[in-house]
Amino acid sequence: MRFDSALGLESKRGPLATTGKILVYSVMVLVFTGPLVGLLVSAFSKTLDPTSFSLWPDEFTLENFTQAADKNVYLYLFNSFVVVGFGLALQMVVSVFAAYSLARKKFRGMTFVLLIMLATMMLPEEIIAIPLSLVLADLPLIHANLIDTYAGMILPVGAWGFSILVMTEFMKEVPVELEEAARIDGAGELRTFFTIILPLCKPALGVIGVFGFTMIWDQYLLPLIVANESSHWTLPIALRSLRSDEEVGIGILLAASLLALLPSVIAFLAFQRQFMRGLTSGAVKG
Repeated sequence: MRFDSALGLESKRGPLATTGKILVYSVMVLVFTGPLVGLLVSAFSKTLDPTSFSLWPDEFTLENFTQAADKNVYLYLFNSFVVVGFGLALQMVVSVFAAYSLARKKFRGMTFVLLIMLATMMLPEEIIAIPLSLVLADLPLIHANLIDTYAGMILPVGAWGFSILVMTEFMKEVPVELEEAARIDGAGELRTFFTIILPLCKPALGVIGVFGFTMIWDQYLLPLIVANESSHWTLPIALRSLRSDEEVGIGILLAASLLALLPSVIAFLAFQRQFMRGLTSGAVKG
């Protein structure tokens, strides 16, 4: 298997070139993994010095994570998992069905719908903060108040223009002949969608899964608007509160930061194969 790099180092040969590659790649690994390793080590260290960097804790301890429990960090972590779990599931369901409609169905105003979705991606969250809070306080038609509820943090992230556009462009590349062959064999539209279209879109599902997870997990403004009670805070909101609390030591803050970071890393590793395939796939060939 051959790995090409943007630096063009794969074309270099000889002992000097090999040494240069090792040095360059070592520096790259240090730059990109250094902060993560430093956070990991510091979170398990008893004696903390923010200005020092170590590959192994001087005094290994779980005290920081034990004290984090006293500050309800694990409750905030649970809230984040609830929001990202249901929010990502809803977002992916909405994305695949909306993308199928845009990719396979022709209807009047389709271009306008795509422009609206692009416009939502261009608007900063701060612009829609006040209208969103008003809508969530009195949901149209059913007049329900979603403030200080999980639903208030989940429903707004259920539709994301980026995910819909990625799935739409990917589904457009699926050969129409595959659907026609399935219909000739007697398959209905839903069966064709779930057995033909969706399996071919696994790379795109990996892409929107990783980006969607990161987007929802890192949400700050939405939980800030919705969660009035601290029992409904997510971890990003809790980190701000912990940072401003003078009674909270640096160890607890680092432990909470590690807990906030690890799920995104694990999500990327879990979807890495589909994610890379989705980024490099230009078309789906039948």
